[in-house]
Amino acid sequence: MTISKKASTQAYVWIWLPNAYEPVVAGVLNQVNQQLIFNYGRNYLNNSNSIPIYLPELPFQTGQLPLLPGLMMPGCIRDASPDAWGRRVLITQLMRDIKSTSLSNELSELDYLLESGSNRIGALDFQESSTKYIARNKQSSSLEELLIASEKIEQGEILTPTLGLALQHGTSLGGARPKALLVEESKQWIAKFSTRTDIFNVIKSEFVAMRLAKKVGLNVANVALTKALGKDVLLIERFDRIKHDLWTRKALVSALTILELDEMMAPYASYEKLADIIRKRFKEPESDLKELFGRIVFNILCGNTDDHARNHAAFWDGSTLELTPAYDICPQSRTGQEATQAMLISGQLRHSNLLTCLKGASNFLLSNDEAINIINHQIQVIQQSWNDICILAQLSEVERRYLMGRQFFNPFAFFNIPPEIKTPSIL
Repeated sequence: MTISKKASTQAYVWIWLPNAYEPVVAGVLNQVNQQLIFNYGRNYLNNSNSIPIYLPELPFQTGQLPLLPGLMMPGCIRDASPDAWGRRVLITQLMRDIKSTSLSNELSELDYLLESGSNRIGALDFQESSTKYIARNKQSSSLEELLIASEKIEQGEILTPTLGLALQHGTSLGGARPKALLVEESKQWIAKFSTRTDIFNVIKSEFVAMRLAKKVGLNVANVALTKALGKDVLLIERFDRIKHDLWTRKALVSALTILELDEMMAPYASYEKLADIIRKRFKEPESDLKELFGRIVFNILCGNTDDHARNHAAFWDGSTLELTPAYDICPQSRTGQEATQAMLISGQLRHSNLLTCLKGASNFLLSNDEAINIINHQIQVIQQSWNDICILAQLSEVERRYLMGRQFFNPFAFFNIPPEIKTPSIL
């Protein structure tokens, strides 16, 4: 890979339409001062099969489309751009290519879009050409190669060209933790690796949380545990890729985009506001509202306080939205008790306790009794399934004790709860 020292000023946006095997050009993204401005191509607008990239942000109309207030680029485009880990990989690659210890020019948002891997989340990709689509890095790599490359990135080492290609395939993925893409004949996976700074087994902990979330009845991405070079690796099955004769891609947008916010405004993201949008714009609002409430409850019960708005998403079919399976349910490091969720739950309240959930239950079209039943059901299932899932994850006794009562079932979650909620026996 060679990254140009000259910053990009334009990128063509290609999209996989529903059930399509090949992408088409939707339009062009231009650098205008510090902003990225999109406009649709005329051929795309005249194609009866075309869908808006996302509404209400990018409506079908000619000319440059104004940005929503406070945004520097369309949120639905930013969703397809790499986050911290992918950007770190690309910068490391650039350092190797220009053989320099400093960057004369920082990578722009357009650079990140044009240089990151093509198999990105959702149904978009970005090209310098409007007529010829060339996927970046179809090369497949072994899990061991991917792990070695990610460890070298963490250690600040410059990658060899071979290792660089191994990791670039997954540079478009979101999140800050080391990860890579695996493509099998009928499934695609995101592989998550441990980091040098982990103070507990984060990989196994996320596996346990995701499996327990499915056990309590939530719609959760499939996960598996494996090893590479003797180290634990979490595999998360991608739900935005469907294999027919060939692969198709499902369009999706993050809750951050749905809420019309960017990273700088993320602390203002609110479950209450998201619930309001679900009621108005989602295909199955009642079931999605109940699902979202259940996810909030489970995050609190398992100690996942990293539930920011990029860790929620919805499929987009051109007219309506539908919650994707849950992902990134990972218990967070915690030494004390009092904690807060990344998103506001009810009004300005974000405390990581069940009482806050109950205060916001009506926003999800749930009565107080229905909310309590959901909570009690999750508590019961977690207790009943805990040992079996821990055995499946091969958690040691020390690892189990570290999680239970600290991340899972932290006493603060049950602060001032009504007597109808059945406190776990461990407490």
